[in-house]
Amino acid sequence: MRHRVDGRKFGRNTSHRRAMFRNLAANLVTHERIVTTEAKAKELRRVAARLITKAKRIGAVAYTPQDKLDDAAKAKRLHVSRQLSAFLPRFGVDADGNKKDLVEKVLVELAQRFADRPGGYTRIIKLGPRKGDGAFMSIIEFVDAPPVDAADQDDDAAPAAAEDAAVPAEAAGAEKAAGAEETADEDAGADEEAADEEAADKPADEEAGEDSDKKDSDKEDSE
Repeated sequence: MRHRVDGRKFGRNTSHRRAMFRNLAANLVTHERIVTTEAKAKELRRVAARLITKAKRIGAVAYTPQDKLDDAAKAKRLHVSRQLSAFLPRFGVDADGNKKDLVEKVLVELAQRFADRPGGYTRIIKLGPRKGDGAFMSIIEFVDAPPVDAADQDDDAAPAAAEDAAVPAEAAGAEKAAGAEETADEDAGADEEAADEEAADKPADEEAGEDSDKKDSDKEDSE
C-alpha cells in the first residue's frame, strides 16, 4: 500500500525521475513556457515553486549586485546559489541560441518578479489528448511569461499565404489562356469548315448552270 508516499512515480526510479524533472525545470526557466503531459506539468509546478521560493527567502539579497553586499549577505546568497545548483542545471540555451545562467536567472530575475507574489508562480493550460498514445497534453508557463508575439506569426504566415494565393492565380491565368487558345482554334476550325462547304457547294452550282445552258442550246438547235 502507498500510504504517505506522495507524488507521481511515472514508472521510473528515483535517479531517472530526478533527471527528468531537472531537465523539465531547466527548460521551464529558460523558455518560461513548455509543452508536456498533464501529469508531468502538475509535478513540475511543485518543483518550480520550490526553486523560486528558495531564491525569495533571502529577499533583496538575491538580486542585489555583489559589490553592494556585505560579507554575511554574500555568504547567504552563495549558499542559496549552491542549493539551486544542486538541482537545476547551471546553463541553458534559449530559442535564439543564447547561453543563459539559469541559477542567476532564478535569483536575479524570477525572485524579483515574484517578490510580492505568495506562491502560484505557474499556470497550466490543458491542450487535450495527444495523437498516437492519447496522453493529455498541457502548457505550463510562468504567470507573467511574455505572450506569444502574434505579429511575428502573422509575418511568417504572410509569405506562405501570398504564395498560396499566387498559385491559384497563376493556375487561373493559365486556364484562361488555354481557354482562349481553344476558342481561337474552334473559331479557326469553324471558318475552315465553312470555307470547305462553300467550296463544295460552288462546283455543284456551276455544274447546274452548265447543265441549264446546255439544255437551252439543245432547244435552240432543235428549233
